[in-house]
Amino acid sequence: MKPGLYETLERIATTIEQRKGADPKTSYVAKLLSEGEDSVLKKIGEEATETVLAAKSGDRLHLVRETADLWFHSMILLARHGLGPGDVLAELHRREGIPGLDEKAARKK
Repeated sequence: MKPGLYETLERIATTIEQRKGADPKTSYVAKLLSEGEDSVLKKIGEEATETVLAAKSGDRLHLVRETADLWFHSMILLARHGLGPGDVLAELHRREGIPGLDEKAARKK
């Protein structure tokens, strides 16, 4: 991992945490969360679709921007459940070195 990437994710997570209780009229995060989990899930679905379309277009910058949107909205969902990037990174670390097919098969047990 490049230096500072974890710190960047943690700073974004801290900002999301701070904005959870903000006024929905002045904070996008607070507004989205105030609309309920279905709104957050719908937004993630939209961003996932836009990411797929960006990948299909071949426009690398568009793909990066849409992926950033997807990650950001996923972080909002994590925060709603009291989780953060450290939890996801710990899971990725746990999986590191385990062949994907083996890891997936182990989840089914």
